[in-house]
Amino acid sequence: MRSLIATTVSAMVLLLAGCGDNPTERAATGGLGGAVIAGPAGAVVGGTIGAATAD
Repeated sequence: MRSLIATTVSAMVLLLAGCGDNPTERAATGGLGGAVIAGPAGAVVGGTIGAATAD
């Protein structure tokens, strides 16, 4: 059950991290999505993934 939850949360963070037109917006949306899903640790991971997905 935990692996299913972890997979779902990871997919949601990756999808949210892709929202935005520039690296700043992607980091912000990834951070907010991560915070909603997993708290402070999720905010850090979401922001990092959001910034890393910038083209």
